[in-house]
Amino acid sequence: VQLQASGGGLVQAGGSLRLSCAASIGRFNLYTVAWFRLRPGKEREFVAAKDYRGGSTYYSDSVKGRFTISRDNAKNMVYLQMNSLKPEDTGVYSCATSPRSRARHRYEFDTWGLGTQVTVSS
Repeated sequence: VQLQASGGGLVQAGGSLRLSCAASIGRFNLYTVAWFRLRPGKEREFVAAKDYRGGSTYYSDSVKGRFTISRDNAKNMVYLQMNSLKPEDTGVYSCATSPRSRARHRYEFDTWGLGTQVTVSS
């Protein structure tokens, strides 16, 4: 397995969770990393990305100001700090990597990990 997400769970609305993604990929520092989620009844959607060039970050409008993506290249890890969680954040969160700078669309990511379930109760 090249990418493995963890850290999901059940949390009340307003709470926080920190997701982690362990990558067993060579030259990890040369990949853009991202989190996507699959919510019930919806298509997989972009959540956040961190570029390998300069470390620019991108967020979907629905999570901007609440979620923070970070990476530790020395440990081959990606994180997603999720604060002020809402019931509509419920879903399966997956991490992905792309060799492209500024990647944010699903088709730009070629390596995907198994997801971790996040459930936010009202």
